[in-house]
Amino acid sequence: MRSALRRLSGFTTAGMAAASLWACAAGAQRDRAAVTPIQAPATPLPTEAASASATRFSFIAYGDTRGRRDGVATQEEHEFVVDGMLAAIERLKGGPDPVRFVLQSGDAVVNGRDPRQWNVSFVGLINRLTQQGGVPYFLAPGNHDVTAAEALSDPGRREGLTNYLAAVAPLIPANGSMRRLDGYPTYAFGYGNTFVLAFDSNIADDSKQYAWVKAQLEGLDRTRYVHVVVMFHHPVLSSGPHGGATVEPPADAVRRRYMPLFRQHHVRLLVTGHEHLFEHWVERWTDAQGAWRLDEIVSGGGGAPLYAFEGNPDQRAYLRASKGDGVRLTQLVRPGPRAGDSPYHFCIVHVDGSAMWMEVVAIGASWQPYSAGRVVLTDSIR
Repeated sequence: MRSALRRLSGFTTAGMAAASLWACAAGAQRDRAAVTPIQAPATPLPTEAASASATRFSFIAYGDTRGRRDGVATQEEHEFVVDGMLAAIERLKGGPDPVRFVLQSGDAVVNGRDPRQWNVSFVGLINRLTQQGGVPYFLAPGNHDVTAAEALSDPGRREGLTNYLAAVAPLIPANGSMRRLDGYPTYAFGYGNTFVLAFDSNIADDSKQYAWVKAQLEGLDRTRYVHVVVMFHHPVLSSGPHGGATVEPPADAVRRRYMPLFRQHHVRLLVTGHEHLFEHWVERWTDAQGAWRLDEIVSGGGGAPLYAFEGNPDQRAYLRASKGDGVRLTQLVRPGPRAGDSPYHFCIVHVDGSAMWMEVVAIGASWQPYSAGRVVLTDSIR
């Protein structure tokens, strides 16, 4: 496996251009068959009421699984990552903090409008996690899944969204549920002392979605839900080709609309992707209720072509806009200068009462972004 991964990690963004062009051409002749739904987990997530006493467990987070052979064969790089996840699930199964669910922050396939890419390359791998691993799997939509169109009526977006919703229908709350925004890929769930909310950052300026997210946060029982985790595709700050000096419109909308809301409601962790590397930012601020910390994880090593550091984001405008909250930023992990310096990987977040800590598992490489092999995500016990 290591030799195969060394070969695969040599694919850079430029090296993948031909494959991307081929995928686009193939998309013109894509099969119109329906997307096969991912199988519901062998061990479904219990109801929020039934899991209320759970305070020690773990969950997996990762993103960007789209592959160079989407629509033709199983995603080879992603398969290595899934193998690693299944090993981690088995390793932790008999311990104090077993893996209870998996979060994927988007870009499941190269072209979400093509049913073959879901059916041939992605769904079968996720079935291994839900059946062999027995864990629930939650996917937020990336730009490749539903297109980057901001208009809800865009035909390409509607086509991609139809396929995305068909794939994940057995996994996410149904329309009509209090934890689902009807017709949107926007939903939430609670497990134990942790509440997870997923929204579509491709349409981060959409007022209806924002109002629903706001209402979910405002209605939470924070005595129970000590930790709030939010998952979406476009990172707030990043240093790869989508970040640095560039602020893409979805990231700008997340900064303007959602970040003040997240600080107001003391969100603990953001799980994002879009950049095919690993990066970690921390925001700290103080309000009338005390000192707070928000960790922002960029984990895009799920199988897509690997990226490299291209420049630190200019933080000045963001800090000026956040001046009222007194935000202080720290970059805990910066990506390396070569594609593959952040190898394929996934994160395991461990919840232990009011504390959280995280380990990053590299695939086929001896790489660890934290000197201690783990990082604590909470400054103090509340």
